[in-house]
This record gives sequence, structure tokens and C-alpha cells, in this order.
Amino acid sequence: MWANSFVLTCVSACLCSIALALLVSADETVEDAAFIARMLVNSSSIGTMATVYPREHATLAGEPFALQEYYASCHTNGSLTLLVLPISRHSQNVLHSPAHAASLTVASDPPRASRPRVALLGTVTIFPVLDATPDLAAVQACYLEQHPDARWWLPGPREPHVAYWARFDPHTVYFVGGFGDEHYIGYVPLEMYQTALLRAPRAGTAGSAGRLLVDQQRAL
Repeated sequence: MWANSFVLTCVSACLCSIALALLVSADETVEDAAFIARMLVNSSSIGTMATVYPREHATLAGEPFALQEYYASCHTNGSLTLLVLPISRHSQNVLHSPAHAASLTVASDPPRASRPRVALLGTVTIFPVLDATPDLAAVQACYLEQHPDARWWLPGPREPHVAYWARFDPHTVYFVGGFGDEHYIGYVPLEMYQTALLRAPRAGTAGSAGRLLVDQQRAL
């Protein structure tokens, strides 16, 4: 009995050591992860946003809420353009959050366990005055290129619901490249994420689909 227990302990320890060694020697670096994450976010325009019900909610105070959300990659530093409609549940949760906190997850299409996905945690800055929205014309053109149907509810005097332009600024990036023996899994430093495309070959001012990117270096 003791011998069997000793063998099992040794086997478990060996397996753990092998798993740790594989994780440490993963082929994908954190620099790779930053670039892949930026490309993944830029190649899509729909993610899953998560927010939290406010403390004042009658029945769901503090509960998480996640649902599909439109976004557009319109900023060179990785910030995302959003349309905030106060009628939506996400918008209400953000507006009631002291920090205007939210997270956005983007996955590969089609999603698979072996394919990358990224979670961005950050804050939402809302621009309630249309004419005071930074780079309004460029942001609107960028957003409409990704979501042409949004022209019917853009902020302005004739929208069917009240709407505001907003910017999602990530402060934390968590990346899952796939399986841990080959891909990076973990946090990506924010500055590395923000500048990943600037360090990439042939980097410029256009996104992966030719979208206009607004330079926000002055806002960093």
C-alpha cells in the first residue's frame, strides 16, 4: 500500500513538473499575444459585453449581465468606439457604475478551444454633447463602415432613441491563445497591447480591414 502510494505521488509530481515545463516553454510569447489580441479585436466588430446591475436594482442588484455588443476599432491605442443608448440594459448598468466599468470579450470565428480569445476590462467615457465628441466625423465614419445599419440610430436630432457616442478604454487585458502547451495564457501589459500594431511590420494608420484609426496618443 505504501509503495503504491509512493508511486502515485511520484507520478503526480512528474506530471505536474512536465505540465509546468510545457507551460513555461510555450511557443507563443506575451508579445505575440499582444499582437494577436489587437488583430483579433480589429478583425471583428461584435463582442460580448459584461456589466453589473446597480445596487439600486430591485431584484438583480450586483448580478452580472452579458450580451452581444457592437463596437468599432477606431483608435490607434486599442480603445474602442461604442454607441450608448440609455434605453439599453448595458448602458443603464454603465451609467450607474461609479467607474462606468465594463468588460468586452472577443473570440475567434468560429470559436474553438484551440483558437485565441481576449477579455478587455475597462471604463466607458460617454460624450453627452454631440458637438463636443472628439474626432466626431472620423469616429462616425469608422463606426458606420463596420455597422452600416447604425445610421438609423446615430446620435443627432432625428434618432429614434436618445444615443451618445462613447469610448471604451481598456485598463486590463487577459488573453487565452488556445492550449497552454503551445499558446500564451495570461495577462498582457496594457502598454504592450496599446502599441502592438505600431511595432508590427507594415504598421500604419489603418486597421486590419482598412478602417481609419484615430490617433489618441495625446489622450494617453
